[in-house]
Amino acid sequence: MLSLRAVNSPLSKNFLNLSRALSTTTPAKLASEAPNSSSSTPQAKAPLNKTFQIYRWNPDVPNEKPRLQNYTIDLNDCGPMMLDALIKIKNEMDPTLTFRRSCREGICGSCAMNINGCNTLACLCKIEKDEKPSKIYPLPQMYVVKDLVPDLTHFYAQYKSIEPYLKRRNQPADGKENLQSIADRKKLDGLYECILCACCSTSCPSYWWNQDEYLGPAVLMQAYRWMIDSRDEFREERMAKLENPFSLYRCHTIMNCSKTCPKGLNPGLAIARIKKMM
Repeated sequence: MLSLRAVNSPLSKNFLNLSRALSTTTPAKLASEAPNSSSSTPQAKAPLNKTFQIYRWNPDVPNEKPRLQNYTIDLNDCGPMMLDALIKIKNEMDPTLTFRRSCREGICGSCAMNINGCNTLACLCKIEKDEKPSKIYPLPQMYVVKDLVPDLTHFYAQYKSIEPYLKRRNQPADGKENLQSIADRKKLDGLYECILCACCSTSCPSYWWNQDEYLGPAVLMQAYRWMIDSRDEFREERMAKLENPFSLYRCHTIMNCSKTCPKGLNPGLAIARIKKMM
């Protein structure tokens, strides 16, 4: 009775069915039922080649004229931004290629250059996945240090000339801050975010023609930022520095500056407001 009860139990029936199945299974059958490993392997992506035509000039070889040099890379093995392509070219193809870069997220302004005819930041400019070559130049109308590196010495000297810092005649008591209302602080939005990449100034024809005296969009926007700061006590002196035919009034509202700003700021509007204040 014990053995009969054991055979008729559900657990015993399962063991019997399993043993019968194993006894009828052959190696060939197991092989046929195994999943096809080749079908589960991902297919290799077709090459997505893109050509970059990059401005090259080496001051150590003064007799050699500037030129465009072609580099072709597979976009499947590259990040999505122009700076990714430049870094890949420098690291894997041509270590002599020279350009500035730092943060890779649109904060520092180092990688400003002219890409496909527009001044922008290489780290924020997406690569167009088409067959058309991308052309990369240094910022226009600037002296070139090497390849894609412009000389910004004059640009920074102009920025320094406007004294871009808080100036007061009477300092608060020790340990006290220069307080500012929420409304006054809000007036600085759209101005303080400038990263001094020089994209706007080098896109301005007036700056191309008169940069020895015209301060340009980037510097003038920062001048306005300090003019309207409620904590600053030197507004009249700041305005007096601009009271000449060139520093401010060479702006002809072409508005390239506002179109090209990679941070979405509006230098043209700031310049117009300075003119109203004057």
